[in-house]
Amino acid sequence: MVQMTKPTFLAIIPARGGSKGLPHKNIINAAGKPLIAWTIEAALNSKLITRAVVTSDDAEILKTAERYGVETIERPQELALDATATEPVLLHAINQIEAAGKKYNYLVLLQPTSPARNALDVDCAVQMLLDKHASSLISVYEPDHSPFNALRLNEKGSLVGIINDKSPSKRRQDLPKAYMPNGAIYIVNILEFKKHNLLLTDNCIPFVMPVDKSIDIDTAQDLLHFSNLINARNEKT
Repeated sequence: MVQMTKPTFLAIIPARGGSKGLPHKNIINAAGKPLIAWTIEAALNSKLITRAVVTSDDAEILKTAERYGVETIERPQELALDATATEPVLLHAINQIEAAGKKYNYLVLLQPTSPARNALDVDCAVQMLLDKHASSLISVYEPDHSPFNALRLNEKGSLVGIINDKSPSKRRQDLPKAYMPNGAIYIVNILEFKKHNLLLTDNCIPFVMPVDKSIDIDTAQDLLHFSNLINARNEKT
């Protein structure tokens, strides 16, 4: 009987040093520990992640990551600019790892600005991808207001429906289900990612998460909201 090889999952945590909204955002104190620590712990405590690395251009972030027990990759400055997209950062990390002789089947992108996601969420997402034989997965949440109700300006400067002119007046239950990416978990087959340089493949499935786990830290108010959430959870236990 031929034994199937277990798929391998490489978690990459990208953490740039520069941040205009919240200076030193990735290592700012978030409910008692550096913001990035929440994501590092989610990756290291996962039962299905094979290996986890942090990629950063910032020496302090790299030291913080190592203190929390994760491997690090130093990112070149040209991949740490305000306009730098996520995909080339991920590709750089993958290439560095493969150059050292290690290859993995799937990339798991875990952004440090999504601290409410934990190891169980990661494992459930990985298992869902495997069960559904998908080539990619994106964590999402259901927004309170459907984007199908949105309006846009046409070339004449007039308001029109973003999908069609009937959608804005329809009840939510009469519209197609819509999801918003929450930034917490992205999984993609590495061969597909290297071929198309995209996290969204033709066979991409949603991993629906509740709103309270979909916090994206961008402002001081987001940070306070997360701290209050953690404090409320701790009071219940």
